[in-house]
Amino acid sequence: MPVYKAAVFDLDGVIADTARFHYLAWKKLADELGIYFDEKINERLKGVGRMESLEMILEKSPRKFTREEKEHLAEKKNGYYKDMIEKMTQEDLLPGAGELILALKGRGVKIALASASRNAPIVLKRLGIEELFDYVVDAARIKRGKPDPEIFLVAAENLGLKPGECVGMEDSTAGIEAIKRAGMFAVGIGDPQILKKADIVLKDLKNFREILRLFDNQVESI
Repeated sequence: MPVYKAAVFDLDGVIADTARFHYLAWKKLADELGIYFDEKINERLKGVGRMESLEMILEKSPRKFTREEKEHLAEKKNGYYKDMIEKMTQEDLLPGAGELILALKGRGVKIALASASRNAPIVLKRLGIEELFDYVVDAARIKRGKPDPEIFLVAAENLGLKPGECVGMEDSTAGIEAIKRAGMFAVGIGDPQILKKADIVLKDLKNFREILRLFDNQVESI
């Protein structure tokens, strides 16, 4: 059985429900542009970077946008999002997320964050858990978004571990594919039918003991 020494978390939909803020910010921007946008379309954006998400939204627009206009729109959306997350507190942690991270730390497991959000450090601070992370990937330095494995490989490298020694947790198909391509054990959080490529799937982190079992009895090896 593999010895797992680290847990690499996605942020949106796994640790906190920041996904709803992303949706509301994109929805506000799309409405301003007169582009139809709903929660079904928003599903395509999960785990995808800001500019890639914008490109998907602009597919519905009859007009073409210059690179400069796109950068302005992306920053505008980010401004809406940042205004929303400023009001986050520890109460916004998803059920089980904080308890799981503390339990893993108690077992000597290293903790990393692999989120496509450039605002991830701000969110962790608002949630009051930033000091629990051994490494947070700088999304601005990632050249290829999920499902490319780059962000997870960078996390493992900076933890000083091999990808096979890490367990990744994601709520999107793109994220699960990225974890698997990186060579990590993949835990899906959400619908088993959607996240069927994951090694195991949990509805949420309330039943996090199943994840702890992956690390139990391995403390001496860490």
